[in-house]
Amino acid sequence: MAVELNELRDGIDAVDKQILDLLSQRLALVEKVGEVKSRHGLPIYAPDREAAMLASRREEAERIGVPPQLIEDILRRTMRESYASEKDSGFKCLNPELRSVVVIGGHGQLGGLFSRMFRLSGYEVKVLGSKDWHKADELLSDAGLVVVTVPIHLTQGVIEKLGNLPKDCILCDLTSIKSKPLKAMLDVHAGPVVGLHPMFGPDVPSLAKQVIVHCDGRDESAYQWLLKQFSIWGASLCQMSAEDHDHGMTLIQALRHFTSFAYGLHLSKENPNIDRLLQLSSPIYRLEIAMVGRLFAQDPNLYGDIIFSSQENIEMIERFHQRLGEAVKLLEGGNKQAFIESFAQVSEWFGDYSQQFMTESQNLLKQANDSIHRG
Repeated sequence: MAVELNELRDGIDAVDKQILDLLSQRLALVEKVGEVKSRHGLPIYAPDREAAMLASRREEAERIGVPPQLIEDILRRTMRESYASEKDSGFKCLNPELRSVVVIGGHGQLGGLFSRMFRLSGYEVKVLGSKDWHKADELLSDAGLVVVTVPIHLTQGVIEKLGNLPKDCILCDLTSIKSKPLKAMLDVHAGPVVGLHPMFGPDVPSLAKQVIVHCDGRDESAYQWLLKQFSIWGASLCQMSAEDHDHGMTLIQALRHFTSFAYGLHLSKENPNIDRLLQLSSPIYRLEIAMVGRLFAQDPNLYGDIIFSSQENIEMIERFHQRLGEAVKLLEGGNKQAFIESFAQVSEWFGDYSQQFMTESQNLLKQANDSIHRG
């Protein structure tokens, strides 16, 4: 038996080496694709090409008896690496006549990411950090684009210092709230203004498929090239009003971060053995506790700024607390039927999204389970 297994395993090892050789060839081709896209100003992410290629490969896989989802999983992971590789080829500069790009807060992680992307696109980038304000006038005097990326609680104060920008300079911010910064920029600068919110962190390998929200401020035609530059980087653009954005972020960011904080706080008070929890975890619970633990690996000031940034956030969290209390009362009264009825009402509200989210989460859970090593 041992001899037979070893022969089969040697065969598997040989096939794995062929797969590695093919992946190396694919990445080399991707690098050349990136060079062509860079020369012609094409986005690194082409959704139609990706969808057509995946559909074709799934059909071919099914025809030869390979599970279609297997080849899709392999290709999606390979494409993620490919997008990061294409980024290294640089990007076409859509506005070569632009004067310098000044990134205020460019020494931070997100500011550093955008500084790097502008440099990869051939723009002259200058960084204005917290210790550089003594030379701010010099740095800003010839700015063609000023990007404000500082902590939320500092954003408005920094914007108020920007009253002497060149009239044609584009002023934008990368803050996760939009109404107050956008108003501050419009008040302090008479030129083009746009509010931006990158819906991703600074650790993304590339901007392919990442969302950047833009809230129009003034003189939209002046910054259309900037939005197109983001598209070339691979980002998907989402336009909306600052008010709609902030209302959405109350649920997407403030409430979600607070509930993760509260659950983490509860766990710390209960003081369970985390290793034992992980041993007992289903893939979905491991993913849930990972998302909670992830919060506490980051800067508490960032999340405090987000949660405390508006009264609307506090009011939303208070309403959540009230409804949590109402749900607890169902348990205290032992009213299982009322629980089932409430469950059905929420299920009806989700409608077809419930099944969509079931499918999406199953794929995520498979990937999460694959990454676990159980000794």
